[in-house]
Amino acid sequence: MNRSILLMAVLATLGLAACDRPAVVTVPVPVAVPGPAGPQGATGATGDTGNTGNTGYTGSTGATGSTGYTGSTGATGDTGKTGKTGDGTTVIVVTPPASAPAN
Repeated sequence: MNRSILLMAVLATLGLAACDRPAVVTVPVPVAVPGPAGPQGATGATGDTGNTGNTGYTGSTGATGSTGYTGSTGATGDTGKTGKTGDGTTVIVVTPPASAPAN
């Protein structure tokens, strides 16, 4: 009987402790309802301009090519002999007319 009283006391303690537990209450989260749009805000400041990069080095100038050879001047020819003077006779060459048959 000692055991049964002790067992009943433990069960009663557990039963009362379980009943005394506070209930969990969930609070509803308020839902945001959008209202009318407000006035537009001020325009933000323009950002700073970035730095310009460094200019590259200029390359070196190439070597100048050598001058080509100049050809030699050809030899001057001999001057011809002066021709004979005529005896004073004049020769006149007459061509046939264009309509005459050629022989």
